[in-house]
Amino acid sequence: MSKLPTLPELGRVVEITRGRDKGLYCVVVGQEADRFVYVADGDTRKAERPKKKNVLHVRNTPYIAHEVLDELSAHGKVTNAKLRHAIRQYESTRAETLETDAEGGMADGER
Repeated sequence: MSKLPTLPELGRVVEITRGRDKGLYCVVVGQEADRFVYVADGDTRKAERPKKKNVLHVRNTPYIAHEVLDELSAHGKVTNAKLRHAIRQYESTRAETLETDAEGGMADGER
């Protein structure tokens, strides 16, 4: 039997890799046992009804939404607006990174 990957921590932005939501970015808002996480994006999947996903069906991103993490630890729940904001921030930082990589990583375009 194969070993499962570690659970992404609360507040981490993940990409869904399987199912009808494939390709969407969501924020981890809960964990269950050692195999499942609850994800929500604040738009199609609201915070009140997060989607239960197998950890094998999500891909971790390097971005952690600290405002979502703080809200979850303080109140135990998060607003849909904070989730949407966190995903927009991740997508903007991702776009900036892709632009920098396309330019060659240097300000003057030299390699």
